[in-house]
Amino acid sequence: MNQVRRWQRISILALLSVSVIAPVIFVSNRLKVFTSIGRWDFAEELSTTKFRAENIRLNAIEQEADEGLKEPKLVVYKDEDLGSLVSYSTSTESDTKQSQNAGDTNILENNGTDEGKEENKKMKQKTASSGSRGKDQTNQAGARRSPNVQASLLRVSDEKIKEMKDQVIRAQAYLNFAPPGSNSHLVKELKLRIKEVERAVGAATKDSDLSRRAFRRMKQMEATLEKASHVYPDCSAMATKLRAMTYNAEERVRLQKNQATYLVQLASRTTPKGLHCLSMQLTAEYFALQPEERHLPNQQDLHNPDLHHYAVFSDNVLACAVVVNSTVSFAKEPEKIVFHVVTDSLNLPAISMWFLLNPPGKATIQIQSIDNFNWLSTKYNATLKKENSHDPRYTSALNHLRFYLPDVFPALNKVLLFDHDVVVQSDLGRLWNIDMKGKVIGAVDTCKESEASFRRMDLFINFSDPLIAKKFDVKACTWAFGMNLFDLQEWRKRKLTAVYHKYLQLGYKRPLWKAGSLPLGWVTFYKHTMALDKRWHVLGLGYDSGVARRDIEQAAVIHYDGVMKPWLEIGIAKYKGYWTKFINYDHPFLQRCNLHV
Repeated sequence: MNQVRRWQRISILALLSVSVIAPVIFVSNRLKVFTSIGRWDFAEELSTTKFRAENIRLNAIEQEADEGLKEPKLVVYKDEDLGSLVSYSTSTESDTKQSQNAGDTNILENNGTDEGKEENKKMKQKTASSGSRGKDQTNQAGARRSPNVQASLLRVSDEKIKEMKDQVIRAQAYLNFAPPGSNSHLVKELKLRIKEVERAVGAATKDSDLSRRAFRRMKQMEATLEKASHVYPDCSAMATKLRAMTYNAEERVRLQKNQATYLVQLASRTTPKGLHCLSMQLTAEYFALQPEERHLPNQQDLHNPDLHHYAVFSDNVLACAVVVNSTVSFAKEPEKIVFHVVTDSLNLPAISMWFLLNPPGKATIQIQSIDNFNWLSTKYNATLKKENSHDPRYTSALNHLRFYLPDVFPALNKVLLFDHDVVVQSDLGRLWNIDMKGKVIGAVDTCKESEASFRRMDLFINFSDPLIAKKFDVKACTWAFGMNLFDLQEWRKRKLTAVYHKYLQLGYKRPLWKAGSLPLGWVTFYKHTMALDKRWHVLGLGYDSGVARRDIEQAAVIHYDGVMKPWLEIGIAKYKGYWTKFINYDHPFLQRCNLHV
């Protein structure tokens, strides 16, 4: 019994020893294998690193030895330039191989025998000659191809988009061949393809904007058009249909342009709701005042000829406020400024109330109504009824009041007249010291063809009339209203108001000029105009979105001439800031009327 137990113990211990020792032996063998592999990999990596370091060092030496070689510029080529790309890569690879061979040759020269040196010298000469030939060929090929490559890079490709649009036009032409009400398989397919292509193109402007699906739609449309060409093979009928479609499209474009022009003109003549509200609020406030509270201060200086007198004729409250505020804010001597604002009886209370609430600092201001000029009713209103224009800008008495300045200001010698759509950006005191040289009006000319403000006499005046052709030169330099300095003494001497009346009456009898006061100004002040520096008055902010920012910021006065006034929604947005900064939009009346920037 004891012997059996002993054998059991021996067998158990043997099994335990085997189970413990066997894993230890197995793991040790595996570790030995991994260690040998790791050592071999490390040695191999170390030798590779050493070889790379030697290569880098040799390449650096080779580049220093040959300073003429430069790395080619990286250029993105298109598919059509694939041939040039392949030739370029081939020559580059050959140059790289040659440089490596040259590097190997240098090693042999340093470490080999004399025979090896001679052989290596020969190899080096061959390599250098073949490398120079390859380089010359590459440079010549690059010189031949570079203009085309640069042109293709600069040009944004939209050929596929144009082709897809042409497909739509052709499909629409084929649809017009089908009988009215036709619902054939081809008609349905054409309509479907048109919708698919139009959706695929969407708002894309270049080929890179198109998706892969768009190109599939293009191929499907081409297949459908091929079918249609077999059904409708008559080319002459197709040409006729396309001409008719072109004509109809041009007519629609013309009508759309006319409609857009009409709507812009309508918007320019319409008073915005906020401005109308402001006038009503100010008028109500004005009539709530006692009569003695309605008087503006400093009225004793209104006729002092030694002061600087500015005039603006307007029925727009905010426009007058901007002209006055901008002029006074930049004036070095605001106490010398006298502003004369002339409006109509309807807007007199509102404008008066505005300046009672917002006096112009040290400057003096006078508000008058044109309806109180009793002398004007006999001279002007009788002829005004004959004006053949419905545009209030042309028929308004305020617009033509500029030709009666000596009568409006009988005690003054000089007046600077503003249109109400200007903004002053610097001190204008130097203008009053300009020598007028016997001229009546100082103005900025508009006779340079390279400028957007260019105006030609024959665009506004009818030179086919013998009287006009005899008295005026069609090539005479034109000028602009908006900011003009008038010498009233010279005006009175030359009796130019009578000249204005003469041409005004002639214009009623036969068509001599377009409606408006500008052509009348050109003929009235013909040869009586002195040109001012361009920087005094920059035009175009009411119609030209391309006026240079530098010109605007250097200008003494900027003018929103045109229909896109800064107080209208149709005004050019990027120019509005020059105007709005002179209005306090936190003013209670503006807040009440929802007027904001």
